[in-house]
Amino acid sequence: MGIILSLIIGCLAGFIAGKLMKGGGFGLIMNLILGLFGGLLGGWLFQQFGIEWGGLLGQLGTAIIGAALILWIASFFKK
Repeated sequence: MGIILSLIIGCLAGFIAGKLMKGGGFGLIMNLILGLFGGLLGGWLFQQFGIEWGGLLGQLGTAIIGAALILWIASFFKK
């Protein structure tokens, strides 16, 4: 059940990050995919800095930050 929950959190994070980013990101499907990778990036990045958020909201927050970071980086290639 952990993998399914992680996928749901990643997709939700991609959706939220797409709404937060100026211009709406890359469309719903691409934002969801980037959100999945953003969850991985956010978790890795926070681990490197020794930051640990617990619980479901902590995982969601980490994934949103990672997804927003990936969308921000990907926006440079969109132009």
